[in-house]
Amino acid sequence: MKKGIIFDMDGTLWDSAENVAKSWCLALEQCGYGQCQVTKEDMYRVMGKTMDKIAEILFPFCQGEERNHLLQVCCEVENTYLREHGGELYPRLRETMEVLKDKYHLYIVSNCQAGYIEAFLDYFNFHDLFEDIECFGNNDKPKGENIRLITERNGLDAAVYVGDIQGDYEATKSAGLPFIHARYGFGTIDTEVPYIDALEELPKVAEEVLGE
Repeated sequence: MKKGIIFDMDGTLWDSAENVAKSWCLALEQCGYGQCQVTKEDMYRVMGKTMDKIAEILFPFCQGEERNHLLQVCCEVENTYLREHGGELYPRLRETMEVLKDKYHLYIVSNCQAGYIEAFLDYFNFHDLFEDIECFGNNDKPKGENIRLITERNGLDAAVYVGDIQGDYEATKSAGLPFIHARYGFGTIDTEVPYIDALEELPKVAEEVLGE
């Protein structure tokens, strides 16, 4: 039986909010909006939303094609910046993933822009850990559909999604999979679900959810 663990990014594998905010400030200045600033706290406020919704919240001062262009520049600058500067990994990520790979196939699904997951994998040299990735920026599909897509594309007989916010849980439910809450991340879940308080707890909890 082929079993998989599918991971959210922000609040689950790393915290990139500070460097994402720095990169977006650079992009705003580049586009002539130097008086506008984006903070780490702003990023925490919108983490987990699709990129179009993030632009709507953070760029109320422009609309339409102007907003779309600004978002495109922000995403491009962000991907380049993160490839050079990275973000803050949660402790023992590589060690935990190497343990998990002995039993499970590992994947990433995020609501991010195209290139964001790749920047994460490039900076930390993690390409050997994850077999497949998918995101909103690649296909404009919501997270639930992309979770289902990864499951079907990789021929998984059983899988679980690991995420940190309510939206992750709801997307996982829509995909018909079980969910593990990364409680150390950015959000809470409104129902009782299996959880971890650190990544290194995941092998035990994944076994309880997916079986031997």
